[in-house]
Amino acid sequence: MFRLLSKKLRLRPATNNKNGTKVAINSTSIDLSKKLEDNIKDLRNILGQSNDVIIHKMKIGSNGNLDAAIVYIDGLVERNLVNQDILRPLIFHMQMVEDDTEQKHSQLLEFIQTSVLTSAETFPLKNMTAVSDAVLAGNTAILMEGVNQALAINLRGWESRNLEEAKNELAIRGPKVGFNETLRTNTALLRRIIRDPRLTFDSLKVGERTNTDVSVAYIKGIAKDGLIEEVRQRLNRIDTDAILDVGYIEQFIEDSPSSLFSTIGNSERPDVVAARIMEGRAAILVDGSPFALTVPMVFIEGFQNPEDYYARPYFASAIRWIRFLAFILSIYLPAVYVALMSYHQELFPTTLLITVAAAREGIPFPVIAEALIMIILFEVLREAGLRMPRSLGQAMSIVGALVIGQTAVSAGLVGAPMVVVLATTAIASFVSSPHADLGATLRFLMLIAAGLLGMFGIIALSIELLSQLAALRSFGIPYLSPITPLNIGDLKDVFLRAPLWDMKNRPQNIGSPNSQRQASGQKTGHNRGEKR
Repeated sequence: MFRLLSKKLRLRPATNNKNGTKVAINSTSIDLSKKLEDNIKDLRNILGQSNDVIIHKMKIGSNGNLDAAIVYIDGLVERNLVNQDILRPLIFHMQMVEDDTEQKHSQLLEFIQTSVLTSAETFPLKNMTAVSDAVLAGNTAILMEGVNQALAINLRGWESRNLEEAKNELAIRGPKVGFNETLRTNTALLRRIIRDPRLTFDSLKVGERTNTDVSVAYIKGIAKDGLIEEVRQRLNRIDTDAILDVGYIEQFIEDSPSSLFSTIGNSERPDVVAARIMEGRAAILVDGSPFALTVPMVFIEGFQNPEDYYARPYFASAIRWIRFLAFILSIYLPAVYVALMSYHQELFPTTLLITVAAAREGIPFPVIAEALIMIILFEVLREAGLRMPRSLGQAMSIVGALVIGQTAVSAGLVGAPMVVVLATTAIASFVSSPHADLGATLRFLMLIAAGLLGMFGIIALSIELLSQLAALRSFGIPYLSPITPLNIGDLKDVFLRAPLWDMKNRPQNIGSPNSQRQASGQKTGHNRGEKR
């Protein structure tokens, strides 16, 4: 009760302005004055004396009888466009009306917006908070004497990384381009794939200090209205200083945050995100992040690879089973080996038991300690390989594993069978990369359960994990669907990858109001009246 009261007392109510920026209710916004110097002074008080805030004063009109100023952040705008699209038209091409009355001043802003400026995206602003937010977002603001409004022009332009191949989701067949850190570039990549006028990007700002641009992508008529509304509500509930990556968003909006299993998908490939959007999901893109989140997510997504749909179904189905096998091996192999060596030696064939016992002769550690030492060393090597410069990381990982493994066996610290088990586990852990982090955690838990209780501990922990998986939901969708609850139609893309012409409907577990993906009768051959 006291925890609930204290939580309510700490809450600070907030509202969203038209641009989606959260503003505290008790905060006051300063209205723009008709005096230019007062506006510049108030803007300086908000933006501070930082030297990248450029305030360029000038006189405009045929007689130079009107003071004006433009305000922008150096490095966030294209300075050539500022000179070409704002300064030049205002100074040289603007014709002022001779009658300098109050009425003419009130119409001046509209006249500049419609008849002077060549930039396409302009919008008026009425208070100082809106002006500062627009400038900090990379827009250029025009302030004028005698006018209590400002005009914002979108001339954003900053250095960005060129489009490159996705680093973490390498493609052998299919599109190779990946997202970069610029939000508008990422939305354009999705537009290039999905040329549907119903593709919609809802924009909002999250983060009190960073005011990070966030965009929710979906297709109207395919995504459920309830799903989009739920995504908006969860994003609007976020009240924090900074959003620096989609990982921040994921932790604030995910279902069951205390669970080991992630209930929100992510990808850095536009084709993957586009495919999920066309199934009826929603994608969340964040300015400054080369990854996109997709919701809802089901567990089977971690074993589906985009290349499964670019290859023929027989090979794709076989490779999917290899991923299932590799994931199981990466979790259970060290634990089963420890359980058999510690508690169930009678389950070994006699010849194999003699070989393993001879290899372990003289090892000073119990099997569980031996396994923990080797797994920790493997994780250290993997982390070092990821963090070191790319030219050194791979060589260090390979050489380090070979040298440490061979030296440990020669020194009698670990047995050769344990090195084989851990090497197999390490290779298998990289096959299903979306579940790599989950596999590392479960590997430790299974190993500890096996060391304490043997096979009974492994079985008990497995039942607990399965029960947790069955109880999880992602934005209202069962996490283990379509396996449980069972949906026969959706099983075409679970254990096997059915031919594309047979996958006529979108996944029913997503609940899209437009369930049909393609027309029937797409199979070639005698079903379409062609010669066999």
